[in-house]
Order: sequence, then structure tokens, then C-alpha cells
Amino acid sequence: MQQKMTRIAVFYDGNYFLHVSNYYNYDHPKKRRLSITGLHDFIRHQVALQENTDVRLCQIVDAHYFRGRLSAHEASQRGYTLYWDRVFDDVLMSAGVTTHYLPLRVFNGRREEKGIDVWLALEVFEQTFYKRFDVLVLITSDGDYVPLVRKVNTLGTRVMVISWDFEYTTDTGKQMITRTSQDLIEAVTYPIAMHDIIDGASGRRDPLVDGLFVQGESKTSAPEKKSATPAAEVKVSTVHSLKNGYGFISFPPNNLFFHYTSILDGDFNELQVGDEVEFTIGLNDEGQQVAQTVRLLWWDEEE
Repeated sequence: MQQKMTRIAVFYDGNYFLHVSNYYNYDHPKKRRLSITGLHDFIRHQVALQENTDVRLCQIVDAHYFRGRLSAHEASQRGYTLYWDRVFDDVLMSAGVTTHYLPLRVFNGRREEKGIDVWLALEVFEQTFYKRFDVLVLITSDGDYVPLVRKVNTLGTRVMVISWDFEYTTDTGKQMITRTSQDLIEAVTYPIAMHDIIDGASGRRDPLVDGLFVQGESKTSAPEKKSATPAAEVKVSTVHSLKNGYGFISFPPNNLFFHYTSILDGDFNELQVGDEVEFTIGLNDEGQQVAQTVRLLWWDEEE
């Protein structure tokens, strides 16, 4: 008798996935972004391992990506933002991932996602109800999805959560922590701690782990934008203050000056105090350190 196919569905909390990808690109020794196709290959092998079956019988039959993003009007004023959105859309499309976007909303001066988590949960339950997946894979760390997991379990579908725990210190000395909800870990059938797998393989060659990361040079700026110091290390911090045409970025021991002409992919007038930016450090005509190639980071850090 032939073995039954194990049908897998993957659902991405897009903001969380981007947050993790940024961590590996900027703060982890890997200095690479996560690969969608590499992650899917890893998931198939993990499901085969957990289900004790042949990996060839474990196939991803559905994949969905949910995230809030800038409106077309706002993105068009951010230089290459629309371009990079389209590049990532192409990546998702080539991997067979269906995208679901809602425009970011402004609340108390901050752009926030509203409704994405509810939409993801509704879509997960509806798709699982009609298609009867064998294994549902959630890429998230949010404990708010525990009721969803319990509902999916009533359909006889096993749930795997792919998540990362990590912490790092910014250049300003602020400690950033990302942790997976313990309630979520206890609710799912297969909790997969990716940080343990990735860091545990650092001393040996593992093609599956290597494949989790985009190969080649990491992209940290828009195409055809050349830094005055291309070999300079990219830093991440926040805008400390803004004046008429210039500002300062928080960076010990002194705040770094930057001019509006140093802004990449956007308009200086749209910056706000507290915005997170990436930049390189150069010298002005007087030999003083200043921030150069300043670019606004749109994702929210999770603590």
C-alpha cells in the first residue's frame, strides 16, 4: 500500500518574519537574510522528521504571507521602497506564496498594523477547514494565536510553529529581546526553535541550515545608490533630534550629526524623532564623525 501524502500549509506573520530576517542580516554573524525557498525546504524535512515519513511525501500545498505595508502614495515618496516591495513580491510569487496586505494606519504618530492578525487567523481556519491540511506551519511567536491553534486541532490538523528567540544590544546600548510565547509553544504539536538549530549548526556543515539564508551579497541599500564609504559598517539607531535641514542620531558617546542630503530613499521632512534608521559613519571636512547614507527602517522592532 502506498504511503499517504502529508499536505503542508505555511502561514507567515510577515512583520515577524521581516523582523527575524533583519536580525540575521544586521546583527547576527550570518549577515544574510532568510530565504523563502530555503525555509520551505527546511520545513518539508522537519515535517518528514516529526511525522516519521519520506520527505518526498511531504509537500507544501499552500502558503500565505500577511503584512501591513505603506500605501502606494507613501511608498512612491520613499525612493526605492516600491521597488523593494516589488522585488520581495517576486520572491514570494516564485515560491508559490499568496500575499495578503493591508495599509499601515497612523495611531498617535506611529504607523501600525491593524487587522492583519485577525485576517491571518480567519484565513488559517477557513483554509484548514476546507482543505484539511495534515500539518499547519505558523511562522510567528505571538501567543495571541493560541486559540487559533486549539481550533485547528479540532479539525485533526497538527500544528508546527517556526520561531526564533534572540537578543542583542544596539549601538546606543539598548537591549532588544525577541521571545516566543510559552503558551504558544505548549499549544502546538511541533514547536521548532530555529535559533537552536541555526546556532547549533554553526560549527558544522548542514546544507539545510545553509539553505535558510540568501546566498551572495546581502542587500542593505537601494540599487545604484553608492555610499561615500562602501566598505563602512552599517549601524542602526534612532533619530535623536531634528532641526531645519539637519538632525542628530543617537550614538554614544556623542550624537551624530546628519544633513538632509544624506537621506536615502525618502524625504528628510518626513522623519520623526524616535524613527529607527540605518547609517554609516564618515568624516566631515573638519575631521569630525557624522552619519552618512541615512535610511529609514520601516519595520517595528519586537521586544
